[in-house]
Amino acid sequence: MLTKKEQRLRRARQTRIRIAQQGAVRLSVNRTNLHIYASVISDDGGRVLATASTAEAEVRAQIGGAGKGGNTVAAALVGKRIAEKAKAAGIEKVAFDRSGFAYHGRVKALADAAREAGLQF
Repeated sequence: MLTKKEQRLRRARQTRIRIAQQGAVRLSVNRTNLHIYASVISDDGGRVLATASTAEAEVRAQIGGAGKGGNTVAAALVGKRIAEKAKAAGIEKVAFDRSGFAYHGRVKALADAAREAGLQF
């Protein structure tokens, strides 16, 4: 019997295989109870090109301090920031890697905000 984490990682592996076959730059999302993290990762060798998270001091100041990183408002803010950073790095088009998390709630809020800020999935 697989644990909850093992099940999530198994789902994530399938997505990453599909994205690797496409040869696309991926926008990877990781979610914890307190924070949400987003990274833009290159298709050649897995170099991290841009990151954004609710653990950053500037984001924490905007969302109102400790314990507020685990909501959809914070996730939307991170989505907007990652899109801006990716565009600054010259990336317009990415493949969305939800890392096995359900496309719902904070993960969906981050994706929608990144799309609105001009990132293409």
